[in-house]
Amino acid sequence: MTFTNPIVAPLPGKRWLAAALVTAGVAAAIQLPAGAHEAPAPGYGQDDLRRDTDAIHALGITGVQARVTTGAGRDLVATSGVAEVGTDRPVPRNGYFRMASTGKALVATVVLQLVDEGRLALDDTVDHWLPGLVDGNGNDGRRITIRQLLQHTSGIHDDIPGFTTPQEYYERRYDTYTPEQIVEQAMRHRPDFPPGTGWSYSNTGYVLLDMIVEKITGRPWHQEIEDRILKPLGMDRTYLAGSTPTLRRPHANGYQVFPSGERVDVTEEIIPDPGGYVSTTADINRFFQALLGGELLSPARLAEMQDTVPVNEELQVYWPDGRYGLGLVSRPLSCGGSYWSHEGGEGGYITLNGATGDGSRTVTVSMSTALSDSPDNTLRQERAASDLVDHALCDTPGNGQDT
Repeated sequence: MTFTNPIVAPLPGKRWLAAALVTAGVAAAIQLPAGAHEAPAPGYGQDDLRRDTDAIHALGITGVQARVTTGAGRDLVATSGVAEVGTDRPVPRNGYFRMASTGKALVATVVLQLVDEGRLALDDTVDHWLPGLVDGNGNDGRRITIRQLLQHTSGIHDDIPGFTTPQEYYERRYDTYTPEQIVEQAMRHRPDFPPGTGWSYSNTGYVLLDMIVEKITGRPWHQEIEDRILKPLGMDRTYLAGSTPTLRRPHANGYQVFPSGERVDVTEEIIPDPGGYVSTTADINRFFQALLGGELLSPARLAEMQDTVPVNEELQVYWPDGRYGLGLVSRPLSCGGSYWSHEGGEGGYITLNGATGDGSRTVTVSMSTALSDSPDNTLRQERAASDLVDHALCDTPGNGQDT
């Protein structure tokens, strides 16, 4: 089984970044409706976006697609590379990809909507909703709150099997696990720290949140996401793949470069929930636009979502001065202030995104290769994509060299 890297899931998922850490240690054109005409954008424009996508491709990334959405409603779109190794097939301008841990922001939004409705409280314990499930080896659901699950301060250890070799990928790509099995695996370990005393990315924590949503609503957690977020926002190209190991078309194939240097097509696999969502750059931009624009949560709940704590040292390497809220990440901008995002990475698809504080400017970049051959290359990939996000949100022309 593999899991989303939060970055990489964004990091967190655990496939791309985590695989690199485990094997090598930490080293450190405008898209308009048919018949419309292109119009120049001030500051960061089409040529700048293409330059930044080309810079990412130059690192050895098979394919890149990026989209910048502004309040004016006109999107800048650029692609670089190819959709499949050995072909000249272009990367789809709004192709499907696995959004992985970006889906955690969807889960968190639903949980906070339930808080808005008075159906649960952030200080409710896990044991209140799932009695006896989090128990053993020092784990105690009576001491862990919903807030701590959302913010990765629960201390629950992640034990998410992934793959670090091509052989492991071929052996495990169709493995499936129930939520209970994922939690049971985590309970075999002692907590990373007492609840509320540290920060450590935990995919298992979000599996528990899915289960709590189901307990409260009496419906599948993903159906709540569908009815509360996807349908109201018109995100009709975002779907949960479930036990289907392939993606809808069009899409670029996803590749992983292993420590051996071998590049393997890892497009086909089954991703455990909640990392199994598939989406597009347009849909992800729409979500962050709505979330930060106040369409999904009350002002009070959005403020709680944006109440952040520092991430741990391991993640600071990839997110300098990064902070984590309730399913939402804050990162500084080179032009001052900060932006909101949630990265994701799984099955060769690495996604970075960002939105200004009011959601009026959003950007998503999807890369169809995970550079897991060395920590240095993993970091270069993260930095190049982060530069694109920063340039786009600061409305600053990029030079394509800040890698």
